[in-house]
Amino acid sequence: GGMAAAAALLLLLLLAAGPGPGPGRARRDALREELLLSPLPAGDVAATFQFRTRWDADLQRGAVSHYRLFPKALGQLVAALGVRELHLALTQGFWRTQAWGQPPLQAPAGAELWVWFQPTVTDVDKAWKELSNILSGIFCASLNFIDSTNTVTPTASFKPLGLANGTDHHLLRYAVLPREVVCTENLTPWKKLLPCGSKAGLAVLLKAERLFHSSYHSQAVHIRPICRDASCLAVSWELRQTLTVVFDTFSSGQGKKDWSLFKMFSRTLTDACPLASQSKVYVDISPKNKEKELLEVTPPPASVYEAIVQGDKRTYAVYDLLSPSLFNTSRSLNVQLKWKRPQDSSELPTPILHAQRYVSGYGLQTGEISTLIYNTHPYRAFPVILLETVPWYLRLYVHTLTIITKGKENKPSYIHYQPAQDRRRPHLLEMLIQLPASSVTKITIQFERALLKWTEYTPDPNHGFYVSSSVLSALVPSVIAMKDVDVEQSPLFTSLFPSSDGSSYFVRLYTEPLLVNLPTPDFSMPYNVICLTCTVVAVCYGSFYNLLTRTFHVEEPSRGGLAKRLANIIRKFRGVPPL
Repeated sequence: GGMAAAAALLLLLLLAAGPGPGPGRARRDALREELLLSPLPAGDVAATFQFRTRWDADLQRGAVSHYRLFPKALGQLVAALGVRELHLALTQGFWRTQAWGQPPLQAPAGAELWVWFQPTVTDVDKAWKELSNILSGIFCASLNFIDSTNTVTPTASFKPLGLANGTDHHLLRYAVLPREVVCTENLTPWKKLLPCGSKAGLAVLLKAERLFHSSYHSQAVHIRPICRDASCLAVSWELRQTLTVVFDTFSSGQGKKDWSLFKMFSRTLTDACPLASQSKVYVDISPKNKEKELLEVTPPPASVYEAIVQGDKRTYAVYDLLSPSLFNTSRSLNVQLKWKRPQDSSELPTPILHAQRYVSGYGLQTGEISTLIYNTHPYRAFPVILLETVPWYLRLYVHTLTIITKGKENKPSYIHYQPAQDRRRPHLLEMLIQLPASSVTKITIQFERALLKWTEYTPDPNHGFYVSSSVLSALVPSVIAMKDVDVEQSPLFTSLFPSSDGSSYFVRLYTEPLLVNLPTPDFSMPYNVICLTCTVVAVCYGSFYNLLTRTFHVEEPSRGGLAKRLANIIRKFRGVPPL
């Protein structure tokens, strides 16, 4: 009887501590996954994956010991180093804003890392160094090359995207490695952080050989604190893993503009991730120029979602992978996109804000960096924050800074400049510039190239040295008034950047990185000198040493051998003098 009672009690205890969320116990963590397919004006297609893990736990107190969906490696990193916000992006290629429009999430070429630390962190530089080294190990990237020579502390750009008590910019660090090459060794650890890995759900499509056979590939990790509910009395932590890839019409699509999941990823979707509370595929079927839909999507979507995204009205076909009816007809989902009629190239929509940057000049002593910023809005002016970081070996002449708009000088309303220190820190230039309606603003600054020590050159110095992208942050006026939406209900691609009001939306753009040649010594010269020196030493010193050490002996004349005597007898008979 006692044994039966003990077994019953044990069973009750196990049921009480079971993993399922009971009626009195809310689920503390949740995963949402989504894929957005956007046909681009040139016939290419962009695919944006977002995996969002939200965790109702206080990571900062270090009281968390059990991790379910949130990756333990990142959770412990946030707790140990006092991180308030972390944003890491690894990108291959360049998002062509002018041809492709505004990206959902843009990142500069190479590796970008920006972090806000908690006010409790005393030595921010030490925590920053530790953080970059740990992330380098987690993501198998060269983030350990982040040091004081490429780290800056912006004062106006990169405000926190999550909850923030105060914004003391001394707690912010920002760095870019424009030379970083992104490949499969960075993608694999990124996929391992997902709760389902790449075994189920949308992540099944993440096949490395297809993702890197593309025009643009960007993967990112965003960690930030958010409000747990409307009252915002408690804090939840959000991890967003995003991956954007652009497939080219010619290299991936064999010149045809018709796309499908199988054509893009060589795979189709068979199920949702079992741990996900939401799993959806969105296809942008917005009509262009107020005409009828150009795009035909098969299979027919179960629902259509309309939203105002980046100031424009958009229509999306929605496929819910958790809906039981989706996989009733066929065992897999292969979304197909077909154009009803060929697109006209004149239909390309011009984004309201875009920019480009180039380096000019001749010779290897001086040069000039020029940035062109376009505001194509017909009647609205708006300000933009420009952030430039330039390595110390390009010596900027700040007195040569000129900002010209429509032929007139345009004075920035805010300017922050921190000069570089050789081998210690880069130049940092931040400006708030007003962009008039339908205008082009040209910003130029001259520089002089420094001479590096011969040990400071890269292994391929004639390739050139990279200057990281400029960053533009702006609240762009919206074409259509936007309504406040509930973040939990709206799609993930609409909600990373907090919108300030209904009349404008936040955009962060990056220009191209620059490639600058520096005066390069002839690295083969030491080899030539060694060869010449060795030759001179061998010839001159060798002869001199020979003369000094050789000894001479006088040789006694010998009578000669048998052959000599025979020769002399023959010579005697011939009447020739003997040898």
